[in-house]
Amino acid sequence: MEKQRVILSKDLNQSLTTAIADCPHDRLFVLTDETTRRCCLPVVEHFSCMEGAIVITIEATDQHKDLASLSHVWSELQRGGATRHSLMINLGGGMVTDLGGFAASTFKRGIQFINIPTTLLAMVDASVGGKTGINFGGLKNEIGVFNNASSVILDTTFLQTLDRENFLSGFAEMLKHGLLSDEKMWAELIREDVEVRSEQGSARRPEGESQFAAAIEDSVAFKQHIVTEDPTEKGLRKALNLGHTAGHAFESLSFERCAQPSSLGEKQGVGFPILHGYAVAYGLIVELYLSAVKCGFPSERLQQTVSFIKDHYGRMTITCNDYPRLLELMHHDKKNQGEAINFTLLGGIGDIRINQTATEEEIKEALDFYREC
Repeated sequence: MEKQRVILSKDLNQSLTTAIADCPHDRLFVLTDETTRRCCLPVVEHFSCMEGAIVITIEATDQHKDLASLSHVWSELQRGGATRHSLMINLGGGMVTDLGGFAASTFKRGIQFINIPTTLLAMVDASVGGKTGINFGGLKNEIGVFNNASSVILDTTFLQTLDRENFLSGFAEMLKHGLLSDEKMWAELIREDVEVRSEQGSARRPEGESQFAAAIEDSVAFKQHIVTEDPTEKGLRKALNLGHTAGHAFESLSFERCAQPSSLGEKQGVGFPILHGYAVAYGLIVELYLSAVKCGFPSERLQQTVSFIKDHYGRMTITCNDYPRLLELMHHDKKNQGEAINFTLLGGIGDIRINQTATEEEIKEALDFYREC
């Protein structure tokens, strides 16, 4: 799989016009969810390159990254007369780019697609690297394929549409990249005043725009380096799973709590599943603890990172009674081989240790640390 073409756009009209021109097509489709149709489609729909585009809309949030939404997209492509020579633009967050990329990759055995991520999470993570897919059977990203978008267009204009929680969700993946990269990148992210930055539109204020755009560029460049070296996750790319073995378990548990309201009576799990980046942040606490115990990750860096997460992300409350289900969900993780639960851990910032395992007792101890910190 070739290196993905990522365009850091300062003129969205020109960037999109060029990207579409590079993909000869007979029909043009645009996939949005309900939120991005309202907030983001108006930014691009008047561009001359979008003339005649057929808009397909699915319900918002990761709860709808499922077979029903996928089937709807396929049906609308079919209804709109899509052929193997058609083109689809995925305009939205990670849910839209994941599901849209999978729909495009499988319709007529594959049509071209362009990603325009509209959330910070999608910009630095979901839309780059060729992973597409849907959730299935209560598990995250259980069904999917590797397939690069023809182009990924990043424009920080869309960050104006984000609320605090969605901004912080994306920032968690940037923090993960910092931990995997080096001390300098990690330290710059830890020093970010994310509460000010997460105010809607603040990333586009003149005094902060170029600085934060550079941080996004660094984060995307780090991920691109990893996925170019290992596009199908045979080795190095597993590094990007830091925080995700435990994080996906937290996320899946929160979905289950929505379906069966918890007696805890808190926001998480009573109609409000946690966002992906929040789950990753909580997963980082668990997996950095395991890193400290098993790989010698420095305790000072552990405490600094945990304090940052605790100050800005709060926590999803769990009890010991949740441990068996969390462990069961971790056992279902795609990274596992055999019965062992597989983790990416760190010996230090930038010292990546892939294919690490932990016993159930060690994981329970890490969950205890998460609850107590």
